[in-house]
Amino acid sequence: MQSFLETFLQVVHLLVCAMLILVVLLQQGKGGGMGAAFGGGAGGQVFGGRGAGNLLTRATSVCAAVFMITSVSLAYLSSSGDRALKARAAIAAEDNAKKGTARPREKSESPPETNGANKAPAPTPNETPAPASSK
Repeated sequence: MQSFLETFLQVVHLLVCAMLILVVLLQQGKGGGMGAAFGGGAGGQVFGGRGAGNLLTRATSVCAAVFMITSVSLAYLSSSGDRALKARAAIAAEDNAKKGTARPREKSESPPETNGANKAPAPTPNETPAPASSK
């Protein structure tokens, strides 16, 4: 679930993106830009001249700054979920290391033991059984 802050930043980011596109397209370039496209004196008064160029230049820099800030903020917020996931994975790995690894029990070839009657101790691998005494 997205937080309110992340949703708000996404909306602001999209609005600023649209504004930045419009402001850049309205600027007068070497060929006249959108100011020349409207034609007539009214288009030159609204979009032409140095005053509108100065205003559009300032609007471009403000929109670009806000766009960069929202981009970095959204990237930080989206990576915070990764950090939380990595922290949980590290804790789980530590827990697993403390427990050890589970191995299946080895099946013994000897029959199941009874209640312990008539049982001789098994020799260890390095020992040889003692010879039987003859009486």
